[in-house]
Amino acid sequence: MKKDDLIELTIEDLGVDGEGIGKVDGMAIFVKDAVPGDRVQAKVMKMKKSYGYARLMQVLDPSPERMEPRCAFARQCGGCQLQAMTYEAQLDFKAKKVWNHLIRIGSLTDLAKPEIIGMDDPWRYRNKAQFPFGTDKEGNPVTGFYAARSHNIIPCTECWLGVEENKVILEKILDHLKTYHISTYDEVSGKGLLRHVLVRRGKTSGQVLVVLVTAQENLPGSRNFVKALREKAPWVTSVVQNCNPRRTSAVLGSDVRTLYGPGKITDTLCGLQFAISPRSFYQVNPEQTEVLYAKAIEFAALTGKETVIDAYCGIGTIGLCAAGRAKQVIGVERNPDAVRNA
Repeated sequence: MKKDDLIELTIEDLGVDGEGIGKVDGMAIFVKDAVPGDRVQAKVMKMKKSYGYARLMQVLDPSPERMEPRCAFARQCGGCQLQAMTYEAQLDFKAKKVWNHLIRIGSLTDLAKPEIIGMDDPWRYRNKAQFPFGTDKEGNPVTGFYAARSHNIIPCTECWLGVEENKVILEKILDHLKTYHISTYDEVSGKGLLRHVLVRRGKTSGQVLVVLVTAQENLPGSRNFVKALREKAPWVTSVVQNCNPRRTSAVLGSDVRTLYGPGKITDTLCGLQFAISPRSFYQVNPEQTEVLYAKAIEFAALTGKETVIDAYCGIGTIGLCAAGRAKQVIGVERNPDAVRNA
């Protein structure tokens, strides 16, 4: 086999990143977007000595585990690798991935495959999303998500994993950029103003925080922008500008100034209220976080006499959820914003 050859193969397994794996003449071929059980036609893209990579061209015989992705950009986007699989198949893949690591790396050879606890509805659950901004070939500002293994932006304001409010906010920001002729950041030249927009929404509070990440401090028309955004999206409770002048892949910088509201949101998790600042870590799936924490605390079997160390505690969600069952909790965290929130 060589580059550009068309091959047919049956997908037998998934790789660690969710790519389908089949064999041709005993050689493993990795095919992104293919599902175990699929019979596919693929185009060879790269060959190594014992394996190769191919692009999915056509599904000749679909697997029973195959479904139509809800998102129109699922194949191009680098964010979702498993949307072509049923949710039950996705859960099974994740359980096997953990199981294989425990056996291969942890040498737990007698371990039964772990049970996995899924969601009732695996859509619209992400309470945080960050969107890069750039310019298309016609010079228009665009936002969306990076294509897989690149920093090429796929123009898109809708993500089925994120909250519906994201779309309204992004479209208003794009309008503002055009109205005030505000440039978007170019990673190659280091020029331009708006780099990213980060949106956070409290699941229980409904509060929404919008963070505008800029390459310079000056943000033209910021007052008009806040006013226009609030008219379009009155549920936005805080707007913050974060200045990141460094030529780096890190999204947020250290300079933060509040344009509107308290500059943070609150949310309730496991019956406790937490403050969440722009640079503080907070689990992105609050529904499953409560399931996870409850299971972790159950396994810890606390008696009320223990000292709990919450390492890399962020705003303290795990430690504070365990605090009612322990003698004391010590949180360890280097981010001063997160420590203040905790």
